Amino acid sequence: MSLVLEGFLTTVALASLCFGAALVLGLVVAVLRIAPVPVLRAAGATYVEVWRNVPLLAWLVLFVFGLPEIGLTFPLFWSAFLAISLYEAAYVCEALRSGVNSVALGQGEAARALGLTFRQSLRHVIVPQAARRVVQPLANIAIALTMATALAGAVGVVELTRAANRVNLEIARPLLVFTGAGLCYLALAGGIALAARSVERRWPAHV
Repeated sequence: MSLVLEGFLTTVALASLCFGAALVLGLVVAVLRIAPVPVLRAAGATYVEVWRNVPLLAWLVLFVFGLPEIGLTFPLFWSAFLAISLYEAAYVCEALRSGVNSVALGQGEAARALGLTFRQSLRHVIVPQAARRVVQPLANIAIALTMATALAGAVGVVELTRAANRVNLEIARPLLVFTGAGLCYLALAGGIALAARSVERRWPAHV
């Protein structure tokens, strides 16, 4: 079962790295989507529409097998990392944008009336109020991303599902092997949900 353990650790590493990268990139795209400059808003909207409307598996195949044809070659793990991160960033962006839009419009207007710039308004007024509201949506994205790492197995990454499949081919006990793999995914999802609830409880009630 060492192969399953290695697959589990690969899934944890891939999910963690992808969510971190998607969070950073999603924040950048969200800022573009709410920027007062039409060109920037259009760029952010285009990114979201392009990445969300193509299946993740298609992106994985493109990054793993297509990019080498134009001279861009990455290790298999990092190709999957790039594809999943760029894909999930579109969903992170929309979650963050929804959180910002949930803040009363008058808050931004008041900030501008006080002479704050767009960046200062975001940093000191809008983001602190929106942050607590996006904890659960981001947790849901993190859980979905963790499950989506199983698709990386289709392009050769030996994550949890692919490792479980290899073990099953050796011992021919699918009920045992895949039930165990399912419990691992359940544990990961439960851990993310618990962490999100903990963050919400620790957040100041007035934010």
